[in-house]
Amino acid sequence: MAEDQLLDALTEDNPGGRLSREELLRRGAAVGLAAPTLSFLLGAGAASAASRPLTPTFYQWIYNNYPDIPGKVNKDYSKKHKLDAKIAPVQGFGIERFLAEAKQKKSTWDVYVGTTPFVEMAQLAETGAIEPWDPYMPAAVKKDIISSIFNEVHYQGKIYSWPFLLDIIVQARNAEIVAKAGLDPEHNPKTWDEFISMAKTVVAKKAAPFGATFDAHGWRSLAPITHTFSTNVYYGPAGLFDFTHPAAVHALEVMKRIFEIGNPNMLEPGTVDAGVNTTPDEQAFAARQVAYYVKYQNAPIRFAATWPDPLKLRMAGLPKQPGGAGASVFWTTGAALFKYGQNKQLAADYMHFLTYNQTIWQSAANPKGGGGQLAPYLSLWNGWSKHPPSWVPKWWPLVFSQLKQSHAIRTNKFGLQQFVIGQPYWEKYIKGDEKDPKKALLAAKNAVYKEFKKA
Repeated sequence: MAEDQLLDALTEDNPGGRLSREELLRRGAAVGLAAPTLSFLLGAGAASAASRPLTPTFYQWIYNNYPDIPGKVNKDYSKKHKLDAKIAPVQGFGIERFLAEAKQKKSTWDVYVGTTPFVEMAQLAETGAIEPWDPYMPAAVKKDIISSIFNEVHYQGKIYSWPFLLDIIVQARNAEIVAKAGLDPEHNPKTWDEFISMAKTVVAKKAAPFGATFDAHGWRSLAPITHTFSTNVYYGPAGLFDFTHPAAVHALEVMKRIFEIGNPNMLEPGTVDAGVNTTPDEQAFAARQVAYYVKYQNAPIRFAATWPDPLKLRMAGLPKQPGGAGASVFWTTGAALFKYGQNKQLAADYMHFLTYNQTIWQSAANPKGGGGQLAPYLSLWNGWSKHPPSWVPKWWPLVFSQLKQSHAIRTNKFGLQQFVIGQPYWEKYIKGDEKDPKKALLAAKNAVYKEFKKA
C-alpha cells in the first residue's frame, strides 16, 4: 500500500523502524509531506506494529543445528519486541504452503528463515509470494555483505534473500584414519589425482573400509567438482547448468573414481526430508568408515562431533587439477520477506540482530557439535582476522579463502530441479551402465532442457 511505502521510505536507514514522533515529523517535513499525511502515517505505523507480534518461521534444521536461536537469541530479541517464532511447514525444500497463501493474498508469517537463492528464491519472487528487502535493509548491511554473496542474493536486480548461514563445498578428512594409513594427516591433497590416490592408500592399508565419499545430489557434488575445473559452465538466458561442458565431464569422471573406492550405498537417497538429508555419505563419515569427504563444511563438523575425538577433523578447500579454476560452489541459507506479511521493517531489524549475533557464530565454530556455517559479512571476518577469538577454528580461513573465486549456482526456477532431473542419467556412468560420460551427461542435459521448455 502507498502509506506503507511512504512509512518505510522515511525509516529506511533505521533498521528497527522505531523513530520518535518528532523525528518522523521532521523527516516528513523535509521531503514535503503535509501534516495530515504525516498524522495518517503515524497512525498507520502504530496500527501495523500492533496487529500481531513479529512472526518469523524457520526451517526445522536451523533450530536443530542452532538451538541457541530459540534458546537465547529469540529470547533476547523478545525483550525488545514481541516475537512469535514458528517452525516452517516445509520438507525437502517444499514451498507449497507459502505459494498457496500468497494466492489468497495473505501470509501466516512475516519472514521465512530457510530460503536458498538457487533453490526456491526465483519461484517465490516470480509468484509474488515474497518481496525485495531493498527498502528495509540498512545501507550499511548491504555494503557489509561479501561481494560474491551480494550477487547471489539478487534476482532481477533486487535483494530477495537476507543472507545468513554460508555453506561452501570443501574437502574434509579423518586425520586418525589418514595417519593409520601411513599418510600425513595434516596434508591437504592439492589435486584430484592426489586426493584419490591417498584415498586408495587408505583402503589398501585397511585403515578404513572406504577411501572417500561424496553426497550424490548434483548441487553438492557434480556442480562443485565442476567448478574446480571451470565456473563458466552455464548457458542460455536462464543460466542453466551445462552438463556437456568439458569441466562437467571431468567432474563426473572424478566422481566415478571416488565411487569405486567409496561406500557402495553412496548414490542412495537420504532417509529424511524427502531424501535430501541424512544421506549415506554422512552416515559413513560419522561411523569412521571413510577417510576423505566432499561436502559442504557444516556436514563433517556435525558428524565428526560424534567421534571419540572430534578434533581429528581436518578441512580445506577443494582440490584442483593444474590449470583448473580452483573454485567451488557456495550458497547461503537466508531469509525471504513475505509480501503479505506484516512488520516488515521490524523483520529487517530482527534479521540484523540474528545474523550479526556473536552467539550464533561462536556456536557455529564449536567442534563438538556446532552448526558449522560461516558468516556472510566482511566486518565480522575482518574483525576475526585482526583479533581472532580463541573459538575461531583453524579451518575457517582455509575455507573462506576459496570463497573469493567460487560461484553460486545460477538462480532460476530450475536451479535445483535441473540436478534432480539429470541425476538418473549421469549416474548411469558412475554405476557402469553407460561407458561414455559424455553420452550420460548429454542425456541429462536433454532431459533438463525438455522440462525447461515445458515450463
